[in-house]
Amino acid sequence: MSLLQALAEAVVNVSASKGGARAAQPGRTGGGGLFGQQSGQQSGQSGGGIEDMLGSLLGGQAQQSGGAAQGGLGGLLEQLAGGQGGSSGGLDDIIGQLTSGGNGQSGGLGGLVGALTSALGQGGASASAGGDSFGNMLNQTISNRGKAVAPPQPTPEQDAAAGLMLRAMIQAAKSDGKFDQSEQQKLLGRLGDVSAMERQFVNDELAKPVDVAGLARDIPRGLEHQVYAMSVLGIDLDNKNEAQYLHQLAQAVGLDQNTVNQVHAQLGAPALYG
Repeated sequence: MSLLQALAEAVVNVSASKGGARAAQPGRTGGGGLFGQQSGQQSGQSGGGIEDMLGSLLGGQAQQSGGAAQGGLGGLLEQLAGGQGGSSGGLDDIIGQLTSGGNGQSGGLGGLVGALTSALGQGGASASAGGDSFGNMLNQTISNRGKAVAPPQPTPEQDAAAGLMLRAMIQAAKSDGKFDQSEQQKLLGRLGDVSAMERQFVNDELAKPVDVAGLARDIPRGLEHQVYAMSVLGIDLDNKNEAQYLHQLAQAVGLDQNTVNQVHAQLGAPALYG
């Protein structure tokens, strides 16, 4: 297994959980954004959102192998990479920065890439050197979940990026202060056949306190939108603590209010700002 597969597991579990919550609360309405307002106020969302984006993938319709993803969650992550960070090659060019340790840091994800390469015996080829894009591999991994097929094999850089996005989902899920065993199960489900190193990574993230500044420091330049989007995906965004966490993360990575609300709209999530 890989951290990409663990991320796919979390995405599917959260999507299923959110679908059930929305079915149980058909009257979600309200104007304005969540940040700075009373707990429980939500902006109305009609249809669309992450459930629709994942629908074809959960039905087994994976993207063809090779190139960049065009639809599903992977396609959205690729789309968010457009024009960001001065990269001309999209999401995988940004992920390639992981080999130099994120945005100028000597440790962080650069260290994670090294650990993955050593522990899993993976080669050090750059994520942008060819083959499937990160978004396409994520779509395939979601689509193939539970099937008796060989999972896509991410490069060390792609797996490190998946670990960062999983870390963002876990931190967001803990931001309301109520992340108990049942909440962990709802997010991660059964991790299944993970390596000792991968399981330790997940357990460490579950045990750590919420650290917005630390997460922001480890995000490579240009990957801010994707990591923020995965934080949004990791929560229901129905209380003030979660809204405060997302506000702090957006500020830490330099996303303005209009951009934040656009990301929320693409995910079918309540707007953060009015």
